[in-house]
Amino acid sequence: MSPTKLIKASLICSLFLAGGGWLASSSSSQSLKPVETNLATQHGGEGYVGSDACKDCHEDQFKNFSHTSHAQLSTISSWKGKATGCEGCHGPGKAHIEEADPAKIISFKNKSSKQISETCLTCHAGKEEHNNFRRGEHWRNDVGCADCHTSHSPPTGRNVASSNTFIGAGNAEKPGFADLKLLRASDPQLCLECHSEVKHQFNQPFHHKVLEGAMKCSDCHNPHGGFELKQTRLATGADAACFKCHADKQGPFTFEHAPVKTEGCSSCHTPHGSANPRLLTTSRVAQLCLTCHSVAHDVGAIEPAGPQHNLNAQYASCTNCHIKVHGSHSSPVFFR
Repeated sequence: MSPTKLIKASLICSLFLAGGGWLASSSSSQSLKPVETNLATQHGGEGYVGSDACKDCHEDQFKNFSHTSHAQLSTISSWKGKATGCEGCHGPGKAHIEEADPAKIISFKNKSSKQISETCLTCHAGKEEHNNFRRGEHWRNDVGCADCHTSHSPPTGRNVASSNTFIGAGNAEKPGFADLKLLRASDPQLCLECHSEVKHQFNQPFHHKVLEGAMKCSDCHNPHGGFELKQTRLATGADAACFKCHADKQGPFTFEHAPVKTEGCSSCHTPHGSANPRLLTTSRVAQLCLTCHSVAHDVGAIEPAGPQHNLNAQYASCTNCHIKVHGSHSSPVFFR
């Protein structure tokens, strides 16, 4: 064998040996990590005694907590070997029980809303519903998880539907009562405690049926944050929350109405409630249309011209002729 070939062969062998050693060390270090994690989080691990040990002193809290979804985690196979129950949030309780020292357990009485939320996000982060919470308005305004949710027990009492004729998911509970997501109160009532400025809008003659219980604030807004204004829920486009119910207005259309695509539904409608039919921002349809289709030359969109545009009262509604104002498949001027 030539010296050149000998050098190449020795280099290849050394590379194989180095790679094998690296893989062995990597696999051995990785195999240790799960064992260390399990030992630190198992009830039988260091410092963990299980929720039943808390019952002796905290009987009322234990009784209320036992009916929640958090208490059922220990029965789920994917949570086997992990810290669940009281110690899932308050940390290992062995030292606290032995010494009866409140300082030996994690307490949330004096913690800020952000500190409390960080504890919740150790489990509830990473999903689409919660992964934007730290960039949301609630986080920036020191509104934490515990301000809306209760980890120990939901409100108790007799739950009566708000309607006797139409009972759906939104009104199956009485006001101030909630059995979903461990909320402290029902969805709209809870939101209106802070957002009182919108309550009067739901009392307008034309409004979305939120106070009636037909829909909830969280149907359109994500309380856990988001990228859009007012934390509106997104799928595709800024008006995804509207199109969930008004799907016929989404398009795409052969002939698009520019404001619908550029400014969205709120360019013509008020989302919560209005004194005008169809939640319009103005009382007259013609007045709304003429904000863009101005009669002043070279201002706004193409102006209506010709004797056919009679703005007397009986002809003043543009939608008498231009019916497909959200978009049309057949007419560039949105006729039928």
